[in-house]
Amino acid sequence: MSELKYSVEHIGLPARDTVALKDWYVRVLGAKLRFDNGQTPPAFFLELGGGLMIEIYGATGSVADTANNGVAGWRHLALRVASIEAAQAELALRGVSFTGEPKPAGGGGRVLFFADAEGNLLHLVERPKESVFH
Repeated sequence: MSELKYSVEHIGLPARDTVALKDWYVRVLGAKLRFDNGQTPPAFFLELGGGLMIEIYGATGSVADTANNGVAGWRHLALRVASIEAAQAELALRGVSFTGEPKPAGGGGRVLFFADAEGNLLHLVERPKESVFH
């Protein structure tokens, strides 16, 4: 039997307002619009660094605990950066508020949490060269 190989192409992100959320990712994180389905409501594919894409499409409902990192299911998107302080300063200029101070990251390094325009949880992650993830 052959061994299957996987790579991440995109993650789905249902939104209450797909245009506003798309605009936030483009303006704040520098995402590049790769696809617009041209329908109502519109759906989009946005590319972040490293080739990862986010598919933003219309939500049919929502939960109050979107930003609760302990709720079952996919909970956050981790964005690797060379310097948390540099990324934090740049994102703060774009209106991002952070939920606290940097904390230790599993596997080495530090993380710093924030939310997108609809309250979805993201975090910056900085890994030292000796991290198991380098």
